Amino acid sequence: MRGKRITLLVTGSIEAYKSVELLRRFTKAGAIVKVGMSKAATSFVGPLTFEALSNSPVATDVCDIASERAMSHIDLADNCDVCVIAPATADIIAKLAHGFADDIVSATALACTTPIVIAPAMNVNMWQNPATVANIKTLKKRGMHIVEPGNGELACGYTGEGRLADLDSIELVTSRYCSRGDLQGVRVMITAGPTWEQLDAV
Repeated sequence: MRGKRITLLVTGSIEAYKSVELLRRFTKAGAIVKVGMSKAATSFVGPLTFEALSNSPVATDVCDIASERAMSHIDLADNCDVCVIAPATADIIAKLAHGFADDIVSATALACTTPIVIAPAMNVNMWQNPATVANIKTLKKRGMHIVEPGNGELACGYTGEGRLADLDSIELVTSRYCSRGDLQGVRVMITAGPTWEQLDAV
């Protein structure tokens, strides 16, 4: 990840605090990270925490005048090698599937032309709802990578699928996308070694 540019988008889930650790991992690996947060996400974790760890301003409002003068959602979308949405709520997944762009996260994702990694986190019934299942299928067809949620006890008291995936898994997938294209245009020859034959009996 060294020198790679990552846009980390955080949405309003109780799992948002784990994004702080994810950001720390990215920066420790040498990545340059910029963060965008939905307004709901700021209710769980303050933008200042992400600013301190990324050493960069955090975009939180697509309608903020100061932010929009710099067109923050376009900046977040254009200046990254990979975009990571973690945690991704059922709401943002639905917005992405249907092309909405009414907040900083959905607007950035819609403008993004680089790979997008999505790590869902929600109640098990929301995750298994036919609408969410259909939306996930739509995003997969569009080439977005879904890091499937884990199974276990959820914040709401339920048990089942819906926990944010293990951070190791999210980091691994992100690093794979960061390294894509490094060998593009390189010609490689692979050999299994020489051919050995028995000497003629004579």
